[in-house]
Amino acid sequence: MDMRKYLIQCALLGVSCLATIGARNVATAANAAQAILAESGVQGGLVVHLGCGDGKLTVALRAHDGYLVHGLDRNPDAVAEAREHVRSLGLYGPVSIEQLDGDRLPYTDSLVNLLVVDAPEAVSADEIVRVLAPQGVAMTRDGDGWRKAVKPRPENIGRWTHYLHGPDNNAVTDDEVFGEPYHFQWLAEPKWARSHEHLANISALVSCGRRIYYVVDEGPTALVALDPDWQLVARDAFSGVVLWK
Repeated sequence: MDMRKYLIQCALLGVSCLATIGARNVATAANAAQAILAESGVQGGLVVHLGCGDGKLTVALRAHDGYLVHGLDRNPDAVAEAREHVRSLGLYGPVSIEQLDGDRLPYTDSLVNLLVVDAPEAVSADEIVRVLAPQGVAMTRDGDGWRKAVKPRPENIGRWTHYLHGPDNNAVTDDEVFGEPYHFQWLAEPKWARSHEHLANISALVSCGRRIYYVVDEGPTALVALDPDWQLVARDAFSGVVLWK
């Protein structure tokens, strides 16, 4: 056989093998993500993958638009590889990658709904508990499987199930957890109200089961005379991620 043809065939075979291995890795990551999400019971919200490696499992953890996924890794080469993988799928934004620096996770308290821990040595158990939302789940790699832990929900967190708090229409919460505000938990659109002289953008809001539900006018803010755009929105109450609209 002509040596040039032989080398070309070898090169093509190598590319084919690499593509097959890559496809298998993606399929394995998808299966692992399905198992993790099913076991955790988390249905949307902020998912953090600690020790994200090449990013394949990180991407697979975004099962639908109700998930916002953030991958963390101390290795700059892994971060670069994971970012390239996410960009190649056109998912950068809903899925993002960041290099972990230091012993503190880059989140405010009680923000994360699901923490997938591929690198248990990266941070302390106390730090994992700090960032998890009430009833948030940590799935920690344990050999070939995963170990599940759930952060308890304090009994003194209130619920606002009716327009005026409860069926008695007494608009006073029984929540004992909140206090003076000292930071933003999350920010969301719309940034500006349409007008203070007309019906408020958000005209009703209730909370239950770690979620808030509200009716909001997302019409143009430039002129209140333009047609409104009313939406019913469900967000995760702790991370602010839109679950459905």
